[in-house]
Amino acid sequence: MKLTGTFIGALALVIGLSAAFKISTTEDGNSKEVPIFVKSLMKLHQGPPKQEVTSRAQVRTEWITQKLDHFDGAETRTWKMRYMVNEEHFKPGGPMFIFVGGEWDINPSKISNGHFVDLAKEHNGILFYTEHRYYGESKPTSDLLVENLKYLNVKQSLADLAHFVEYQRETVADLANSKVIMAGGSYSATMVVWFKKLYPHLLNGGWASSAPLLAKLNFPEYMEVTGKSWRLLGGEHCYQRIENGIAQLEQMIKGKQSAEVKAMLKLCNNFDTRNDLDLWTLFSTFGYAFGGIAQYQKDNDIKEYCDHLMSFEDDLSALTNFWLMIFEISSGCVDSTYKDTLEFYADTTYASEWGRPWYYQTCNEYGWYQTSTSRNQPFGSSFPLDLSTTLCRDAYGPKYSNSFIQELIEDTNDFFGMNPQVENVYITHGDLDPWSPMGHGQLEGATMLPNASHCADFGSISSMDSFEMRQSKERVAELVREWLAD
Repeated sequence: MKLTGTFIGALALVIGLSAAFKISTTEDGNSKEVPIFVKSLMKLHQGPPKQEVTSRAQVRTEWITQKLDHFDGAETRTWKMRYMVNEEHFKPGGPMFIFVGGEWDINPSKISNGHFVDLAKEHNGILFYTEHRYYGESKPTSDLLVENLKYLNVKQSLADLAHFVEYQRETVADLANSKVIMAGGSYSATMVVWFKKLYPHLLNGGWASSAPLLAKLNFPEYMEVTGKSWRLLGGEHCYQRIENGIAQLEQMIKGKQSAEVKAMLKLCNNFDTRNDLDLWTLFSTFGYAFGGIAQYQKDNDIKEYCDHLMSFEDDLSALTNFWLMIFEISSGCVDSTYKDTLEFYADTTYASEWGRPWYYQTCNEYGWYQTSTSRNQPFGSSFPLDLSTTLCRDAYGPKYSNSFIQELIEDTNDFFGMNPQVENVYITHGDLDPWSPMGHGQLEGATMLPNASHCADFGSISSMDSFEMRQSKERVAELVREWLAD
C-alpha cells in the first residue's frame, strides 16, 4: 500500500500525541500506563491545538496569589496561579490581550504566534496566558480529594480571572488604564462569554472560538457530527466501512466469538466480555478515537485515514488495524478494562494531570458525555450514558446519580443561560466541529466556518485560509479596533 505524505504526517501527529500520554509518572516516582480509554477521551478535551513556536518572543512565567474561595469571607487560604507573559509588542498604556486557559497545561505557543498575537502587535498590547485552577502547575490544594475539589468550578475560575485583571491594573503602572481583550478556545471560550456576563466592566471585547454554552447530560450529537465529518470528507464507502466494522465487532462479542475479538484487538486476559462496563469502555474508546480525529481534522486528514481504511479487504480487518495503529499496539496486550479506567480517575494525587479534575467538572457542571445513543452515526450502540455517570459515582461518591448530575447541569444552564445576552463577544464555530451543537449557531449570531473543526481559526491570516476563514479573521481584527476605540 502506498501512503501519501499527508497521511504520513497525520499518522505522525496521532502517534506523537498518543506517545506523549502513554506513560504517567506517579508522585512516588513510579510509572504506569495511562488507560487506553483515557488516551482517547483526552483528545476530545485537550483544548485548542498547540501552535508551533516560530518567533523568538521572550515569554516568561509569573505567579499570582489567588483566594482559594472567592465567595467565602471566612476562608483565608490562598494559592499561586501560574500565568505567562509576552511583552514583545507592548508600549505603556497598551491593552491587555489575555488568552484564557482551560483544562490543560498552558504553554508559550498561544502568546507567541497566531492571529491573537498579531492583534496584540497591531495595538501595542501585552499578552498574557492564564492557567485554570487545578490544571498544569496551578494547584490550589495539595491533593484531589473530593473535599478539596469543591473549590473547582467555573465561577471560582472566572473570579480568578477578575482578580487577575484588577491586580495587573493596580500593580503595574503602565496597565493602570489598559483595556482588556480576551480570547479562548473550547471550554475557555465558554469562559470568555461567561466572564463578559459576570464582569462586563472588566472586559472590552472577547473572541470565543468553539464555545459550548449549553450544559447537557447526554451528548449524542457529538458522534452525529463526527460521523457527518467522516462521511463528508472521507466518502460514503468509508462511512459504511466504519459502521459495518463496528457492527461486526459488536455482533462477534454478542455471539461466541469474543475470544477472537480479544485476540484481534490484543486485549489483555483481564478484559471480561461479559462485563457491560468493560464492553462500554472498549467501544467508547473506538468512538472517541474517530471523534478525536474529526475534532482536529485539517487539510486532507480524514480522507487519508479513509484511504488507509479502504486499503483493507474487509471491514473487520480495517477496523482492527485502525485500532492497533492509532494506539500503537505492536506487542504485548492492552488493558481496556473499566477497572483500570476508574483507578486513573480515582487517583487523588496530581499524577492524572487533567483527568480527575476535568471529569469532576463534567459531573458537577456540564455533563457533555459523548454517547452512542443516536442511530444517526456509525460508531455502534455500545457506549451508553450509564458508562459516564457510573464513572462519576465510582470516582467521586454515590450521590452522583443520573438525576443528581442532571440537577447540577440544570443549575449551570439556569445561572448562565444558553443566550447570556452579552455584548462585544465574537463567537465562531467550525461547521464540522463535533462540539458545535452545544454552542451558538448562525441564528444566534455566531460565525460558522465551512469544513472547519474545533478551534481551527487561531492561526495568523494565511493564503491557505478559505474565503470564509479569512473573512472571519478580518472581522475579529475589525471588531478589536472598534472595542479599543470606544
